[in-house]
Amino acid sequence: MKRVLFSLFVAALSAQLPLYAASGTSTTTTTTTRHSVHRARSRTRIHESAATRRHIASLQHSERMTRAHVVAGHNAHLRRVTLHHHYYERFTASSFAAGDLTAGDVTTGEDPVVRQAAINALGDMNGTVVAIDPSNGRILAMVNQKLALSSGAEPCSTIKLSVALAALEEGIITKDTPVNLGGSYHMNLTEALAHSNNLYFETLGRRLGFERVRHYATEFGLGELAGYDIPGEQPGLYPDEPLPESEGGVGRMCSFGEGISMTPLQLGALVAAIANGGTLYYLQHPTSPEQVLNFQPRVKRVLDIAPILPEIEDGMDAAVRYGTARSLRANFNEFPVLGKTGTCSDDGTRFGWFASYADTQYGRIVAVFFLEGGRPTFGPKAAELTGIFYRNLWDSSYFAAKQPIETPAPATTEVGAPQ
Repeated sequence: MKRVLFSLFVAALSAQLPLYAASGTSTTTTTTTRHSVHRARSRTRIHESAATRRHIASLQHSERMTRAHVVAGHNAHLRRVTLHHHYYERFTASSFAAGDLTAGDVTTGEDPVVRQAAINALGDMNGTVVAIDPSNGRILAMVNQKLALSSGAEPCSTIKLSVALAALEEGIITKDTPVNLGGSYHMNLTEALAHSNNLYFETLGRRLGFERVRHYATEFGLGELAGYDIPGEQPGLYPDEPLPESEGGVGRMCSFGEGISMTPLQLGALVAAIANGGTLYYLQHPTSPEQVLNFQPRVKRVLDIAPILPEIEDGMDAAVRYGTARSLRANFNEFPVLGKTGTCSDDGTRFGWFASYADTQYGRIVAVFFLEGGRPTFGPKAAELTGIFYRNLWDSSYFAAKQPIETPAPATTEVGAPQ
């Protein structure tokens, strides 16, 4: 009888014990309930609708569940055991090239030093590299042109550059504005870019609203051709409507770029505009020595972002110094490099982005590394390879060999030029 009563007592206790957890990292899933006042204060919560709260919970990728277990013995007592449940996504794509990725590339008008540096940095990874002179929009090298000119892929966290510029332009934030992410937890733009904080950019996206987010994204070149008369280039896609709220809405579009297809050329053109002070050039890919000799820049439009660029550049610099792109510094730290990583996946394929520019005394150069594959493919890997790229240029005396030249005056945009 005593054993029966004890079993009933244990069952009653177990039924009333709460489940709780703490928020996790970008690679695990977390379920949360209340534990104590102290833990409640340390958690981050978004004060939004019930549907939004459910969606935010689904964004987190680590699941930690604490359960109360009754240990029976001479003196029965309670102890809490923390169980970690890891979710592993299954990838079917390979991160490594099966053949020569450069086969079919048109290289006659490219800079041979830049091209070789890019090829060596990419190695056998499945991906593409686009290097751009931001002062005029000339593509210096485009490795694996078939992928570079394709319809693109989800931009992952690189979309945060566009969202940050939109929020700065609208006066919603400055780089130092503390944005509340729930409870007493706040974050500013510099740290959010450095660590690629999803909740921060979801919050900005909801404050901006879809119409303003889309307006600035298309102004920055998404959803249209980035190049001028580049055969085979695709325009990517920026949707006319936001994602349904059940799929995360505009917030999800602003943190992961879900529902958007961006090309390496589009991202390169945007980062080149950041690097040169706001001029969005048509990217041009010379295919002969004559075209190189007679090269004339073509301006698509001038973006009114010069006053706010210092606000975003701090975050891009912090990403490389101590944030998600710090792997770059293992290979190169001679010049400052500013950039943004991106990692996400779709239908068994993982994407790894890193877009950056090296700020040298001889001028700036933009590099976009885009990788496709499985588990070895992710944004920090693209940043690591970018460091090798800059190292290769440094070892080839590329920067020191550059001489100041007078850049031709930008040509005006022609009527009917491709958009």
